[in-house]
Amino acid sequence: MAEHFASAPVRDYLLGLQQQIVGAFEAEDGKPFVRDAWTRPAGGALEGDGISRLVEQGHVFERAGCNFSHVKGRALPPSATQHRPELAGAPFEAMGVSLVMHPRNPYVPTVHMNVRAFAALPAGQAPVVWFGGGMDLTPYYGFVEDAAHFHRCCHDALAPFGDDKYPRFKQWCDEYFYLKHRGEARGIGGVFFDDFSELGFEQSFAMMRAVGDAFVPAYRPIVQRRRALPHGEREREFQLYRRGRYVEFNLVFDRGTHFGLQSGGRTESILMSMPPLVTWRYDWAPEPRSAEARLYSDFLPPRDWLA
Repeated sequence: MAEHFASAPVRDYLLGLQQQIVGAFEAEDGKPFVRDAWTRPAGGALEGDGISRLVEQGHVFERAGCNFSHVKGRALPPSATQHRPELAGAPFEAMGVSLVMHPRNPYVPTVHMNVRAFAALPAGQAPVVWFGGGMDLTPYYGFVEDAAHFHRCCHDALAPFGDDKYPRFKQWCDEYFYLKHRGEARGIGGVFFDDFSELGFEQSFAMMRAVGDAFVPAYRPIVQRRRALPHGEREREFQLYRRGRYVEFNLVFDRGTHFGLQSGGRTESILMSMPPLVTWRYDWAPEPRSAEARLYSDFLPPRDWLA
């Protein structure tokens, strides 16, 4: 492998973030998250290690996972260099924390968060390092209070790094988490950024940390507000139907999923984001003016949640 970049501070932060998040949501759920550590030995096309933390059939979460991975590879796959073609085929080092939480109660939204660092290591050149990350919320039944809170947390995390960051990364999120074949958003968005190094290493790393640190205060109060709301078979069926959109996006469009599979990553960890139960219906539409219809009319179209 080529010379590595100075990755220890990034790794230490990410491991601490994973533990902080798991601790917070173990406390919410009441069921411990399983810990599954893995390694890829040196000598292959991909080497490294990681820790998968997962709860299934919990009290609050039907499935929730928070993964740490740190891998080194011989050649960057196409999904990682589509905006940096000059680095195609270079050795790389990548690490990150990625999570998806699928709640039991249909009134609690599904959530995704990811923060990551990449270093391309072209021969005879200095490492090229960039950061990525973000978080987005996927409600089944929308609440303006929840959407505004989530976006306010995203905004406040990015504010120290420039007034342009939240609106820029919100738009990027709205455009990225969009199912082109459906013509609809996956959820109400949040923030998303990738290939980011414009503030230099230290400040770009600090911005990534700010996004990671904002996750628990952005999501935990929503869980606490909605977890005990009564619901029935209708709400559960709609939740399972909308989860299908989540699966479609992750398998068809998500760059993280594609990178993991293309680089020979650990399949169980990559596909841990999938919900445990999903349904699809043929040519289904919600009843006009129903709570389900309001998700499509009032929440999925991009809007200014801070207004």
